[in-house]
Amino acid sequence: MRTTEGRRGRLILCILAAALLSLFLLSFWLGRYDVPPGEVIRILLARLFPLDATWTEQMQVAVVHIRLPRILLACMVGGCLATAGTAYQSVFRNPMAAPDILGASSGACFGAALAILLGFSRSSVTVLAFGSSLLSVALVYAIARRTRGNQVMSILLAGVMIGSLFSACTSYVKLVADPSNQLPEITYWLMGSLSGSRLKDVSFAVIPMLIGLVPLYILRWRINLLTLDEEEARSMGVHTRRLRLTVILCATVLTAVSVAVSGMIGWVGLVIPHLSRKLVGNDCRYLLPVSTIFGAIFLLLVDNVSRNLLAVEIPIGILTAFVGAPFFISLMVRGGDRS
Repeated sequence: MRTTEGRRGRLILCILAAALLSLFLLSFWLGRYDVPPGEVIRILLARLFPLDATWTEQMQVAVVHIRLPRILLACMVGGCLATAGTAYQSVFRNPMAAPDILGASSGACFGAALAILLGFSRSSVTVLAFGSSLLSVALVYAIARRTRGNQVMSILLAGVMIGSLFSACTSYVKLVADPSNQLPEITYWLMGSLSGSRLKDVSFAVIPMLIGLVPLYILRWRINLLTLDEEEARSMGVHTRRLRLTVILCATVLTAVSVAVSGMIGWVGLVIPHLSRKLVGNDCRYLLPVSTIFGAIFLLLVDNVSRNLLAVEIPIGILTAFVGAPFFISLMVRGGDRS
């Protein structure tokens, strides 16, 4: 039985990886400025090998400086949000757990809004959003440690309270912001977008994302044990409290850096883990990598639609809500019908 499940999981991983690679290459050809597929490949290969230039400077700018960072960030953010959602749902044993459950997204939004209000540069906005997101989760954990009773429930309740507090702070920043300049910029950031992504953003995000992803992948077989009772897991030699804290910290880092570079993009970390479970089940050995690749595919696909559907680009957070909310409702209805 396990051998069959393992083969199925590896097969689905290969299929999703091939789909992601195909969509990754296709995304370079999509856009208002036409670049032939052959030139796209040559421009990308020229970053690694010395090739004679057969393309124009405009083509290189479009591919390397505009589309490449955006495509990379879409894959990175989508994969990290889906991975964080899977980790949170496994730790809290709650199918409704999402990356913003501990207030990380609300903290990042406040940090970004405050940075925009103070007139900081774009790079500073990203850094302050990341730091504020980590601060919000640190406050959540500090509050949960000082409470008695179920620690998981304490973390969840503290997350709701801290998230509400930071949301209120963000609303106040919007209230006092300049309505002709700062307020539109804050509002657009909060809607989530990958517009204007730069290679500098990719460089900033890659290290924190690896810090969050690598431990989760190393510990993914142990995460399965968190679904067991505390005593049963301890009898198998697993320090559940330490493992749970490690998983929460890693998922928090993934959420914080994703929101910092892209703004508020919802539903990815809630819907994708459910879809992934329908493909490979609850075994985190396969569920985690499938969620990562599936999340990257989903967000890259949505981003392609957002920048090509209309003459004016649609914020990606709006599209993920349009797609994610109805789909999640359909999952709930189907689940209710089967029961």
